Amino acid sequence: MTISLSPKDFATDQEVRWCPGCGDYAILNGVRAVLAQIGRSPKDIVFISGIGCAARFPYYIATYGFHTIHGRAAAVATGAKIANPDLDVWVVGGDGDFLSIGGNHLLHTLRRDVDINLLLLNNAVYGLTKGQYSPTSNIGTRSPSSPDGSIERPVNSAMFALGAGASFFARTVDFLKDHLPDVLVRAHAHKGTSLVEILQNCIIYNDAVFEKVSDKASAAQNAIRLVHGEPILIGTEQKSGLVLDEADGHFRVAEIDVDCPIEAIARHDETNLVKAMALAALDGPDDPAVLGVLYSRPHDSEKPALSILDRTEAMTKDELAELLAPADQS
Repeated sequence: MTISLSPKDFATDQEVRWCPGCGDYAILNGVRAVLAQIGRSPKDIVFISGIGCAARFPYYIATYGFHTIHGRAAAVATGAKIANPDLDVWVVGGDGDFLSIGGNHLLHTLRRDVDINLLLLNNAVYGLTKGQYSPTSNIGTRSPSSPDGSIERPVNSAMFALGAGASFFARTVDFLKDHLPDVLVRAHAHKGTSLVEILQNCIIYNDAVFEKVSDKASAAQNAIRLVHGEPILIGTEQKSGLVLDEADGHFRVAEIDVDCPIEAIARHDETNLVKAMALAALDGPDDPAVLGVLYSRPHDSEKPALSILDRTEAMTKDELAELLAPADQS
């Protein structure tokens, strides 16, 4: 049942404390607005977090909340959803929390596909612990733990998620008021585990790391906003787009002209996993930034006969009692 709510209904009496200019403020406001739009009572919602700057979210949203331990939030959220399937379960974590110490839990959460919503706040750095490089930091990132620059290839969040069997993956940006809410609404409506990567600026330790989309001039030239069924066009002027190379299955950028008319530009199909992987692979410094729903597996598509939640709901009380009964010690 939906009820009439406003973002203020999800504000708490706690002082919101992040660094001035942190993208978390915009994300928090966007999440509160989306919760009001969805219209579920706060008592039917729980926010679960691990450790990191993003982990403050449960204190700032007037719902049930769980501030758990580093990397384990997705596992706790799975348990909460199985124990109470009627709950709307949201998990908030940073790139370190989800993709480093929590990488194993994230992988198995995605493949199990329990109906929860994961928000990956990616600022490509460990902000809470003063700027160490994270799994998503670019090669060359200088930090207290990498004074000569990181030499490790960054984790591609989209490739990781889709490779793990995610049934929904989307990407947005912290300050995009005309984009972030719609993506979160789509994620919530998805039946299964949704993962939304939110590119976020850390003004203190990794400022402008996503300048390609955070700077208005750059975004006008480099950002793609995916729309299912529509041509995949780049920037606000939309003078170029993506063409699928049938030979290797990769997308390449093409200028729209006589030799490449608009009809030759690929159309986005968010139900096509292979094309979603090709979009996810666009992560080089010269590649456009891909935003929106990369992949959403149709609810009626082939999937395991029974999910964890389905099996739990299908059990009778006697079966559950037998399962939980103490083992025979004789």
